[in-house]
Amino acid sequence: MFSISSAAVAAAVMLPTCAAFAPAASYLTNNVMKSALVAPNNMIPAELVTEVPAALLSAADVATTTATTAAASSSTNLLSFSDQGQNLAGIFFQASLLPYLGFLYFLSFRANRTPNLGNFGWQYLLLFVLGTIPSGIITKSVYGQSLANTDWLHGGAEALLTMTNILIVLGFREAMTNPSFQESGSKYGNTPKFIAGGIALAFAVACALGTKIGFEGHSAFLFGIGNLPADTVTSLPFVMHSEPDNALSIPTWAIHCSSVIEFLFAMDITWKFAETTGNEKWKGLTWGMLPLHASGICACTYHFFYNPSSLQFLVELQAFFTLLGNITVAIAAYRIAASNGWSFRELNPFPKSEASPEGIAIDEAMALPYNVVETSESELQLAAKLAALTIVSSYIIKYGELAFDLPFSENGIAAGAIVFGIPAITGFLYYNRGKEESGEGFSLPSFGGKDGEGLSMADVKKFGVSGTVAYVLTELAFWAVAFPVASTALYQTTGHWPDVFNDNGDRAAVLAFIFGAANIARLLVPLRLGAALALAPWVDANIINRGGASDQE
Repeated sequence: MFSISSAAVAAAVMLPTCAAFAPAASYLTNNVMKSALVAPNNMIPAELVTEVPAALLSAADVATTTATTAAASSSTNLLSFSDQGQNLAGIFFQASLLPYLGFLYFLSFRANRTPNLGNFGWQYLLLFVLGTIPSGIITKSVYGQSLANTDWLHGGAEALLTMTNILIVLGFREAMTNPSFQESGSKYGNTPKFIAGGIALAFAVACALGTKIGFEGHSAFLFGIGNLPADTVTSLPFVMHSEPDNALSIPTWAIHCSSVIEFLFAMDITWKFAETTGNEKWKGLTWGMLPLHASGICACTYHFFYNPSSLQFLVELQAFFTLLGNITVAIAAYRIAASNGWSFRELNPFPKSEASPEGIAIDEAMALPYNVVETSESELQLAAKLAALTIVSSYIIKYGELAFDLPFSENGIAAGAIVFGIPAITGFLYYNRGKEESGEGFSLPSFGGKDGEGLSMADVKKFGVSGTVAYVLTELAFWAVAFPVASTALYQTTGHWPDVFNDNGDRAAVLAFIFGAANIARLLVPLRLGAALALAPWVDANIINRGGASDQE
């Protein structure tokens, strides 16, 4: 039976938080509005950025709040904490573009048999990122506040993200459950794409005309339909606080809740797609989506606490998780494509021989049938379930949090517990799920090696002293790059270069940044080993045995 996974239930129902994954839109939205100084940073809007899972609030939701604080600060206070946070977050968000584009490239490899509609959904996320730019400009230039605090634009931008997740779920689910899908194509035709285009057009019109027809800074999205009257809210027996002006409306909370639930559905469906295609590598994509899920939880938590400037560290966390998530989904998509015959010859722009062994193998992989899974749950039932979860979650979060002091406490420890706790629960449930299905909960991705076992130090040691020296050189190269990058990040954040000898704070900040980068690098250990193997022959010829015989066996 096709139903919500245990991970989805735990993460969506257990805690009253929801988020939306978003690309590097947060960085672009804010910096487009700052000054000409940021012009070089405005690449193309991307990130696909971040809850993204990822993902599911937008990166713009969280990070654009920085622009509000910066606008309120004087010219002598340009290094305020929120502005510093934006600079650091911008570095992460900008860097996340390239891996996401790589993810889209590998996901679209023809032998993967990725459903067209689901693939379109992942690509549509770039349109969501693009949409956050004009909305961010309007909120800054017209209202002097952040996108997260401008409900009608905030909800409109999130609607694009919600559509992204719907397209992903709809596309993959139909491929898994429709027996005639491969022969006759999608039963939906192009209707979902037209609807998605219509939503994007409606949002563009709203951005163009909203301020002219009287929408104000705190005007509610969709006119606040579903909001309870203020007198009714204050009369509720459990209410202890009144809502601030920047509280999200019910429609905006509904958009956020539906996004996070749909992203969890997408993770579940991606996991199950491994059975549909007979390729276990698809489960790796679910693991790759986990940081995007965490990225969105950061944004959701920010809204739960009413977007306080004291919790700006959530901006950096969301940016970091977005970058990490885009890297992990790109790795996962590469592994899927490589298992289906992708090789560097695919990068050749010239026509390829249709009779080559590689081309024949890819064509055969494309023709493999799906293992269709029957489901007793119709699309209407699934939609009703999603709608019920969305509506209930929206009211619980918006009005239920008024019964507690926590959302008004700006408690960083509690915020951190939410941000790390929910993804940890989701990951733990998938770990147990993997153990039950295959006896292995989780393993790091492998690249190359013998019989698909991946590269290891044993492969490096085969080159003897040359291999060991090559590996040491690659590690030294990492640390040689890590320190100046960390120092530059601190400079962007504080306005001064680190004094690691006399200032304990600077020393701790640099080491913390390098530690975080080292943890990301651990995911790329096979690539680092591959670099050592590639370097070993040169080391052997030019360092170890210069002018003599090679020690390679």
